Amino acid sequence: MSIVTVVGNPRPGSRTLAVAVRAAEAVAPRIGDGEAPEVVDLAVLAPLLFAPETAPEVKAALELVAGADVLVVASPTYKATYTGLLKVFLDRLPGGALASAVALPLLVMGDAKHSLAVEVHLRPLLVELGATVPTPGLAVLESRIPDLDAVLGPWADRVGPQVAAAFGERVRT
Repeated sequence: MSIVTVVGNPRPGSRTLAVAVRAAEAVAPRIGDGEAPEVVDLAVLAPLLFAPETAPEVKAALELVAGADVLVVASPTYKATYTGLLKVFLDRLPGGALASAVALPLLVMGDAKHSLAVEVHLRPLLVELGATVPTPGLAVLESRIPDLDAVLGPWADRVGPQVAAAFGERVRT
C-alpha cells in the first residue's frame, strides 16, 4: 500500500510539510504500511507549475499522486482555504484521477475560526477528483505544533481503521 503526501505550502521546509509527513507516518502503521510515505512538496515544483509544457518533474508528481493508495493532502490555511499552489497542482489532474485513492485532508492554521475550511473547501475538491474521504479532515492549529504527538496519536488511532476499511472497499470493487 502506498502512502503519498502532497504539500501545498509555497515555502520550502515549511511547518505544513513537517506536520503532513508526521501525520502520514502516524497513520501508516495503523493501516498496515511499514514504508515511509513519499512526499510531493509543491514548493519545489512551484516554478514549473505555470509553464506552458508539463515539466517531467510535474508529470512524475502527478503520476505519483494519482497512483497513491492513501493520499495525505496538506496545506496551510490562506484566506480561509487551501493555497492556490495546491489548487494549481490538483487542477492538472483529470477528473476521477484519484478514484483509487483514500484521501486525508489536512490544513494547518493560525486560528481555530478557520477549522471548517478543511471540510468546506479541501474535502470537496478531493471528492471531485474521485477520492474516497472516509474521515473528517484534520485541522491543526499552529500553536499545537510543538505538541504534535498529542494531536496526531489520537487522530491516527481514530482514522486508521476507517482508512483501512475504505481502502479494503476500494480493493474489492
